[in-house]
Amino acid sequence: MAWTWRFEKADGTETAPAVEPEEFTTQGDAESWVGEEWRALLDGGVDQVRLFEDGTEVYAGPMSLHADAEG
Repeated sequence: MAWTWRFEKADGTETAPAVEPEEFTTQGDAESWVGEEWRALLDGGVDQVRLFEDGTEVYAGPMSLHADAEG
């Protein structure tokens, strides 16, 4: 299984991350990575992320990187 992140602008368009992700073998590793790197990603122009397991989206909708976002 491969866990991957999709990086998006606020309008949902895909964007390249400022921090290059590795390939993750567990959901926990992927979530830990984004938990450590969210500020650098946000500073680099990423507003929200989506986690995929082998091409299938894990969460219902994107996860905002903005601290004031609810969800």
